[in-house]
Amino acid sequence: MHSTPLTKRHWLLIFTLTLLTFVLGTSEFMIVGILTEISSSLQITNAMAGTLVSAFAITFAIATPLVMSATSHFPKRKWMLLLIVFFIVFNALCVISTNYVMLLALRIMTAVVTGVLISLAMIVASETMPSNKRGLAISFVFGGFTLANVVGVPLGIVIAESYGWNATFMLTTFLGGLAFLTSFFVLPNGLSQLRSSIRDQVSLLVNPRILMAFFIPALGFGATYTVFTYLVPILHGMEVPSQSVSLVLFAYGFISIFSNILAGKIASHNAIGRLRFVFLVQAVVLTSLFWTTNHFTLGLINIGFMSLMAILLTTSTQLYLIDLAEIYQPKATGLAASLMPVASNVGIAFGSALGGIVYHQGDLMNVTWVGGIVAVGAALLTFFSYRLDQKQKQVA
Repeated sequence: MHSTPLTKRHWLLIFTLTLLTFVLGTSEFMIVGILTEISSSLQITNAMAGTLVSAFAITFAIATPLVMSATSHFPKRKWMLLLIVFFIVFNALCVISTNYVMLLALRIMTAVVTGVLISLAMIVASETMPSNKRGLAISFVFGGFTLANVVGVPLGIVIAESYGWNATFMLTTFLGGLAFLTSFFVLPNGLSQLRSSIRDQVSLLVNPRILMAFFIPALGFGATYTVFTYLVPILHGMEVPSQSVSLVLFAYGFISIFSNILAGKIASHNAIGRLRFVFLVQAVVLTSLFWTTNHFTLGLINIGFMSLMAILLTTSTQLYLIDLAEIYQPKATGLAASLMPVASNVGIAFGSALGGIVYHQGDLMNVTWVGGIVAVGAALLTFFSYRLDQKQKQVA
């Protein structure tokens, strides 16, 4: 099969979209590390401050597909640039926020912008690259979120500790400005514009194949977050010194960079076929934590493998949803592109809640084998979806 190389223009566009997702990821994740400072400054409880995170996630999940549906016919370049401007304005206003209600409203509006921009970035990466390089391009774009966790979030925490939580939003405002400048000069004109009706969008969302594909990443992320949500108490149970926990979490984020690279490799050929076995390996890795964490070194190695497996599904499932939409409802590919980020948020919420139930019902380490069971569920769903794909090819 002929392999079309990426040009300098392609790489510049990939860098621009990756910078954009890095900025969006930093804005989304950074607030988790500064909740204590926010609650203290605004004189609210930590629980109330936590709603800034949950409200963002809920808004992201609900609003993204709705806005993507309503704006599918908008010129992508102009629409993306306008959304980045909104992002900059909302983050700049966060700098001067003086009360909880104002900050909450701004975070909700930022969530809407973030979800739509992420979806548009995935569409642009998918439709502007050679077909054999789509997986590589999207893995780089997803890599922006990984870098946000590894670099952006710790940097935000340092700024908050030194200059106050408001200053962290000065950082995201500045980064938003950089993203706007690069996007202005690099985003191409002439990107696809398909007007889809409400009927097209509903038919996509109720299509059994699309629903099945949606729950593959939801279960995949759910498996990881059933365990990851409670990784800190697990580390304490392994007798990791408190001052070293942040170092372990940094290493976890660093390893996930390689997970993102491997995600692109998996997506390059027979993605769903390969993903069937990825989830089974993930199930083994998560379940084995039940035993390996009894040994300090083995536990840390196992946690490293957990990080390596964490986001192998992203690129493959993103492309799979877009490809299925092109088969079943071509006019709603924009909506399809928004479903993977939504599925990841659904999975994170589901995994965290499930882990919490298991944790409070019994031994903490039970979250490991429950996470493994969820990963097996993702594998079974992927096996079934792959089998349907093969049957469809035989018919065609």
